Amino acid sequence: MSARPLIAPLRQVARRTRPATRSLHQLPIRPQPVKPPQCLHQQHRRAGTFTSNASSLFRQNPFSVSLAVLAILAGAGGLAYANYLYKYYITAAFHNYPEPVAQKLRKALYYTNSELDPKEAIKYYRQALQVAQEISMDPFSDEIIGVKIQVAKLMEEVKQIRKSAQVLEILRNDCLEWMKQLGEKEHNRTKRTRVLSKLVGISVKLGELYGSPEVYDREMAEERLVWAVETVLKERQRRDNIRSTEHISEEALIGREGPWMTNSETGAALEALAHTYEENDQHYLASPLFLQALNLYPTKDCHAVILMNNLGSSLAQQSPRAARATAAYASSTTIASSQTPSGPVATRESMLQNASMWAQKALDIAAKIQPPTRNKECDVGCAVATHNLGEFAEMLGNNAEARKKYTEAISIARAVGFQDGVDNSSARLRALSE
Repeated sequence: MSARPLIAPLRQVARRTRPATRSLHQLPIRPQPVKPPQCLHQQHRRAGTFTSNASSLFRQNPFSVSLAVLAILAGAGGLAYANYLYKYYITAAFHNYPEPVAQKLRKALYYTNSELDPKEAIKYYRQALQVAQEISMDPFSDEIIGVKIQVAKLMEEVKQIRKSAQVLEILRNDCLEWMKQLGEKEHNRTKRTRVLSKLVGISVKLGELYGSPEVYDREMAEERLVWAVETVLKERQRRDNIRSTEHISEEALIGREGPWMTNSETGAALEALAHTYEENDQHYLASPLFLQALNLYPTKDCHAVILMNNLGSSLAQQSPRAARATAAYASSTTIASSQTPSGPVATRESMLQNASMWAQKALDIAAKIQPPTRNKECDVGCAVATHNLGEFAEMLGNNAEARKKYTEAISIARAVGFQDGVDNSSARLRALSE
């Protein structure tokens, strides 16, 4: 419904008789008094009643007026948000790049995010790297390494997994060569730490790419992940030795050599290698890595629940001989004794009981975690731990307990929206019934 105008135009109809024909010089010249335009006068008269007119209009057309006001406010808000987005996410994203490089990167990101065209995007990424080289940007700065990682990410998104791995391999080799030649220089301490952390992340990603179905190179995946884990642990040990021998604080060490990887980043590398060993049915190698990753997280942490589940599952699939090696490793780690289930690991039954203890501990810890700390990992972890307890009971021949746990797992999985958990537990329950 269209709104009525607030000020209606004046319409006047002039009526006059047809004058007799007279010559121009016979027309009398009479000066007329100047009057203010009636239209202007009417506008000024009604301008003072805008509020009353608006109220009247709203009473007559409440829906149309409300809709119009909302549309105006939405348009103004959208314009303000667009300006904010451009300033803080588009322009600010390139503030560390010189303008000639930033221009190429804007075009590259346009063909990456807005209008996907890998060929055009790669062309502009290459041009950006070439311009950066011409103006002598540091090839091992976060900005340039980030551009190369973005190229690899684009290749992965368009399912060119091998090309993505090739890009990262070239970057990895370049970083290793720099570490070999310049990494030990005194003035490169902070840069060495930064480049080394990038190397670890690149190696972990390469392990993931090599383990994907498109490539599926187990040996290369394991090699890259083992290198990443060993590097992380060696660097942590080196920094610990510096603090102890030179009696300096962590803050002083960070000021001198830069920050190293966080516990969660280190744990991610350990978990990635552990999952690779699991896929290769080398659970005796995966278990120690899950244990060491667990040591990096606080007790009341939802990811610790996931790690305990993974550890229990890995233990249940080991042979007794391999379990002895895992138990020996567990006793040598810094994990608190309250977190490590005790008891001999010698028989199949004792191994399954040990696995059940980890699954139960995952449930106990998850029950103590409340929002806002509690997240989706805790909910999914509870469903998985309950399902695992059912599988462990089934392996021990306790079918009644297994049915009970599978039923509980289905209820938990449904409550938290974990459909895979519902399907898996339902399948195990049907298998027991059959």
